[in-house]
Amino acid sequence: MVEQFLIGLASIIVLGIGSQWLAWRLHLPSILLLLLMGFIAGPVTNFLQPDMLFGGLLIPFVSISVALILFEGGLSLKISELRETSRVVTRLVTVGALVTWALGAWAAYALLGLSGELAILLGAILIVTGPTVIGPLLRHIRPTRQVASILKWEGIVIDPIGAVVSLLAFEALLVSETHSVSLAALTVLSKTIIVGTVLGVLGAGLLIVVLKRYWVPDFLQETVTLMVVIGVYVSSGLLQEESGLLAVTLMGVLLANQKTVSVVHIVEFKENLRVLLISSLFILLAARLKLDYLAELGWNSVIFLIVLMLVARPLAVLISSARTRVTWRERALLMWIAPRGIVAASVISIFAVRLSEVGYTQASQLVPLTFLVIVGTAAVYGLTARPLAKALGVAQLNPQGVLFMGAHPWARDMAKVLQDEGFRVRLVDTNWHCIAAARMAGLPVHYGSAIAEDSLDRLDLNGIGRLLALTPNDEANSLAALHFLELFGREELFQLSPTSDPEETAADYPPLHLRGRFLFGPGASYQTLSELKARDAVIKKTVLTDTYDFNTFQQQYGGSALPLFLIDQDRKLRVFTHDENLVPESGQVLISMVEDPESISLDKQL
Repeated sequence: MVEQFLIGLASIIVLGIGSQWLAWRLHLPSILLLLLMGFIAGPVTNFLQPDMLFGGLLIPFVSISVALILFEGGLSLKISELRETSRVVTRLVTVGALVTWALGAWAAYALLGLSGELAILLGAILIVTGPTVIGPLLRHIRPTRQVASILKWEGIVIDPIGAVVSLLAFEALLVSETHSVSLAALTVLSKTIIVGTVLGVLGAGLLIVVLKRYWVPDFLQETVTLMVVIGVYVSSGLLQEESGLLAVTLMGVLLANQKTVSVVHIVEFKENLRVLLISSLFILLAARLKLDYLAELGWNSVIFLIVLMLVARPLAVLISSARTRVTWRERALLMWIAPRGIVAASVISIFAVRLSEVGYTQASQLVPLTFLVIVGTAAVYGLTARPLAKALGVAQLNPQGVLFMGAHPWARDMAKVLQDEGFRVRLVDTNWHCIAAARMAGLPVHYGSAIAEDSLDRLDLNGIGRLLALTPNDEANSLAALHFLELFGREELFQLSPTSDPEETAADYPPLHLRGRFLFGPGASYQTLSELKARDAVIKKTVLTDTYDFNTFQQQYGGSALPLFLIDQDRKLRVFTHDENLVPESGQVLISMVEDPESISLDKQL
């Protein structure tokens, strides 16, 4: 028994994280592979049986996991993002949710033959989307900033709202014979909002106080935060059912937008935990599917799903985005993204059992219908949303662009060459004269600090996929690499070498986790490149051919040329670094810094 339990737990983690990694390698939506792996491990092979593995602990584990995911989602919500999208987001989680609820309930009643009470409950449950599905989908689609902000806010805020609305509908079913439905609903709603808000504020306030006064050491801050979140969620749920989701979401938002203490390290911990939890939950979700469920579903169920996707969602978005600055292209994409996730599955699993106990015979149909919507929306949106976003022109292209930290002369030269080659560039600097010169050269600029707290919100990074920190301040370069770690990933963070001595070894450098990758060749420091510029060195583009290869190029310049970038045949930009030995090939474009501008021109070589 112990071995089976151990194998089951290991399988969930291996299949979940393995699917995430494979999806990244294959450029596929991770949700699809997670559902596929879980379905194969569960109903197809019966290798993984979550109900037997966890027993009565399964639903509590799912509930706490969802709470942690929503808290992490709240930590990602910045109020500043709502400056341009607040009207749309507010309408989507209110008017849009009502539209989805009404149409979903009507479709369940008219198409599926559910009783009016159960149809209303199912419609309420299916208004949720959630960060468990929206987050992975946004990473795959990479929509423009405004669309991403709207979907992220909607997905995180709608989960506690959907849970509360579902609870209201559920309570109305239970009391409909003996009490006033409206009075019961009002009581539940009031208690949920009051309890969730009070405990969410208390939880955030408690963490702010203990962190501000250094009552918790650094190595315990993440785990203490985890403890408080779980404590708030469970306490809130005990006082009022389903209020815990509201409490932890509000707690995350408050922590993310306060200025008293830094929560960056907590955010990083929760992001890593989120990946593990989402991976595990989707494996469990798919593995719990029963082949009998599929046999119960007819064509009416498929039509019900189509109504939700092609009628309810488009109508909700149209009403919510009316008379706003959202373009028709952005609206079209918003109409096509509303996947359902773990919250819908966990809530319906609890409600279906309790309704069956009190005599609702049709309650058993709610679970397979909800699972159909979850799997169907995840599959359809996951496969089609990215191509649609590209066709509409609201998807960020392969982010090959470069953010230059520093706008001094040779940085401007590099940026200009890359821009002429079709790559997006943006220069950020606190020196107004450098910014003015860059603007005069036709380069996109941002006047300010790249490491300011709100720089990620203020900088237009559409199409930008990497950072080049080129300032003379090595500490600022390293800090910038850490600042942009979450956005670009460690692979695309570059900074100048802190020394001009090419003989220094890696042991003499700061550790990799505290800096970016060192640019260009050994000893390529700010001083080295500035001296080259002072000797009239220029940034040169060279098209390599079979007759004029990299060796010939090096011989021509006597080894004095400094390779900077390489553009391959697929127009992918690669950066020369200390830790990667790039070998330029025929058909590629080499961009380098050379001292002799009067050397043989590229035209003569060709």
